[in-house]
Amino acid sequence: MSNWIIIGAALVSFALAALIGLVLVPFLKKIHFGQTILDEGPNWHKSKQGTPIMGGFMFIISSIVASAFGYILYRYGGFAVITESNEELNRGVLKLAACMIFSVLYSGIGFIDDYIKAVKKQNLGLKPKQKMLLQFVLCSAYLAALYFLGDGSTNIDLLFVKFNIGVLYYPLMVVLMIYVSNAVNLTDGVDGLCGSVTFVTMLSYSLICVLRHHYEISIFAVAVSAGCLGFLLWNLHPAKCFMGDTGSMFLGGAFVAVGIALHDHFLMILIGLIYILEALSVVIQVTYFKITARQHYKKTGEKGKGKRIFKMSPIHHHFELSGFSEYKVVITFSLFTLICSAAAISATVAKL
Repeated sequence: MSNWIIIGAALVSFALAALIGLVLVPFLKKIHFGQTILDEGPNWHKSKQGTPIMGGFMFIISSIVASAFGYILYRYGGFAVITESNEELNRGVLKLAACMIFSVLYSGIGFIDDYIKAVKKQNLGLKPKQKMLLQFVLCSAYLAALYFLGDGSTNIDLLFVKFNIGVLYYPLMVVLMIYVSNAVNLTDGVDGLCGSVTFVTMLSYSLICVLRHHYEISIFAVAVSAGCLGFLLWNLHPAKCFMGDTGSMFLGGAFVAVGIALHDHFLMILIGLIYILEALSVVIQVTYFKITARQHYKKTGEKGKGKRIFKMSPIHHHFELSGFSEYKVVITFSLFTLICSAAAISATVAKL
């Protein structure tokens, strides 16, 4: 596949995302779709009260348009790989469509969440059980779609080791998809953080897809990556708008969709390690607090007196409270992701 298709799709997505902001940000301000800041967050975040949410529509729209543009060039512009049969090309576009549809529907969960928050003017959206049920349905449907498209493997791929777990593969993948996609959502807590990290992860996925001849999905991955870059023009500190759950759920859906389509679980964990650590920090914080609070209650009879490991979770807030500026958090986390992604790409080359 010509590199120009990848570059073209990236440029279209970047430019479109940046231009959409010119219309979207004033519109969101006009209809008062602003963020409500929780009291538990860092004090200086309260100045962000009222910042428009749902800015994720910038890269959602740009990613879909650029993916369609890139695929049309690839399939009908004479750039398709000669060795690919019509059956392989058709399967490729169906997998591309599955990734795109899943990501958009996943963002729909976030849109409902954002809409409730914007209308009620509080940081409470869908109930956790409602969100989990919707995610379970969509993740199950996506795995079913891949199965019917010929991906019936139940192997777990951990770099150079594979093992088959049979039918247990599907519930395990649903759990993994829900965990990682929600971890992406948790990463969206500092101006520019989720967009910057996802720019790196999806760009890395695009290169890996090319190396492994998943050309159609590589177009989608680079479109999402470039869309994030265009969005960052509006989201870097001080943010003029937030992506909202609409955007972070789309990015989480896109990341797990590409990862599962590649069927390389080690790479997904390695590339998305910062997401996983963000979510893990919350699990550790809550668990440790509950255990120590229970112990304290047994000794003194006082409730709610547990201890914390981090100053605040997710862990990006711990870094903020330790003196890191928002820019420094973004740069540090993005560089960490870049190192992990470089290792993933090296592992992919080694396996070829």
